Amino acid sequence: MGQLIDGLWVKGSVSNNDKSGSFKRSESVFRNNISLDEKIYIPETGRYHLYVSYACPWAQRTLIFRKLKQLEQHITVDYVDPDMLDMGWSFNKNFPGTTGDSLHKKKYIHEIYQLSDKHVSTKATVPILWDKKTNTIVSNESSEIIRIFNKAFNQITNNHVDYYPDILKNEIDEINDIVYNDINNGVYKTGFSKTQLSYENAANKNRISLSLLNASQTFVIMTGITIMLILSVFGIKNNTITVGGFVVINAYMLQLYQPLNFLGTIYREIRQSLID
Repeated sequence: MGQLIDGLWVKGSVSNNDKSGSFKRSESVFRNNISLDEKIYIPETGRYHLYVSYACPWAQRTLIFRKLKQLEQHITVDYVDPDMLDMGWSFNKNFPGTTGDSLHKKKYIHEIYQLSDKHVSTKATVPILWDKKTNTIVSNESSEIIRIFNKAFNQITNNHVDYYPDILKNEIDEINDIVYNDINNGVYKTGFSKTQLSYENAANKNRISLSLLNASQTFVIMTGITIMLILSVFGIKNNTITVGGFVVINAYMLQLYQPLNFLGTIYREIRQSLID
C-alpha cells in the first residue's frame, strides 16, 4: 500500500517505523465535528456516508455505533474489498459483502481523499465519514466518529442513550489511553515491527496491558457499554496471546457482540479468538 503526497498516490510501505524498528502510527488528517453548533457540518438525516472495511478493526467500531445509536436509516455505508494492495483499499465488488462506491463510482479509497482535498498528504485509511452535501470528508478518525455518533443525531433518532457519560469520562479516558496505545494500536506495533527487539517489546506491552485491564476493578464495575469498551478487535494477531485467555475481557466482548448480532460482521478468525 502507498500514500497520498500532495494529492498524488505514491506506492510504498504502509508502516512508519522509527530507528529502533518500532511502528509509529500517522495522525488522522480530517478531524471535523458534526453538531448543531457547527457552521458547516450539522446533523441531518441522509446527509452523511461511511466508508468502511470489515477487515479494519477501527472501522468496525463505527459500524457498532451506527447500530447502537440506530443510525442505519440516517447514515449510508459502503464496504470496500478487504484486500489492501498496492493501490490501497479498493472498491472491487468481487468479495462477498462489498458494495463498490455507491456515491462516486471510484475504484479506490484514496480517490475519495482526493475528492475532498486535491492536495492532501495522508494515508488513505478507513473509516471515512463523508458529507454528501459539501463533498468533503468530515473525519477519518474512528474514535472521533463514534463520539459524533454518540450525541450528534439524538434529536433525529430520538435515541438518547449516552455511551460517554459525564460521570464516567475521567475513568473512560484513563483506561482508553491504555486500550489505545498498548492494546488496539499495540497489535499494529507488534505486526509492523521491523526488528525482533521492537516486536518483543510491543508484544510484551500488549500482554501486560491486557492483563492489567482484565484485573482492573474499574473495568469490572463498568458493566454497561461505553466508548472505552467498544474495543477494536485484533486485526493483526499477536500470536503469543488470545483474547479468550482473559476471562473478564472475553466475557465482556461476548456480551457486546452476541446480543447485538455483531458476530456476523467480523471474520471467523477474529470471532474465534473471542470464543476460544
